[in-house]
Amino acid sequence: MRLRPAQRVRRTTDFQAMRQQGRRMDCGHFVLAWRIRLAPDGKPAPARVGVVASRASVGDAVERNRAKRRLREIFRQHQTLVPANLDLVLTARGSILRAEFTELAERFASACRRLPAA
Repeated sequence: MRLRPAQRVRRTTDFQAMRQQGRRMDCGHFVLAWRIRLAPDGKPAPARVGVVASRASVGDAVERNRAKRRLREIFRQHQTLVPANLDLVLTARGSILRAEFTELAERFASACRRLPAA
């Protein structure tokens, strides 16, 4: 199962809204930020994810892309744990490449259990 375009945060304005209005949760190797997104037609919309990895915190392009692939895969595997109508932004930290994938998945699942139902 791959991520559909409707499941990705892509616009700069959405990332900015997340920084201004969203809440943050420290998950150790990454930071999970979320914001409740209201659907225009009132129907539940699927959860969306955006992934950020900066050069200063993660490293060169190869390392940043590897970190982003890991975070996208974790979301893909655990997307059923994320309540509908939420936008998530996962921000990688430098230690993400040294962590075991199972540890990252456990931290993400634990954080998802603490997210509010939208």
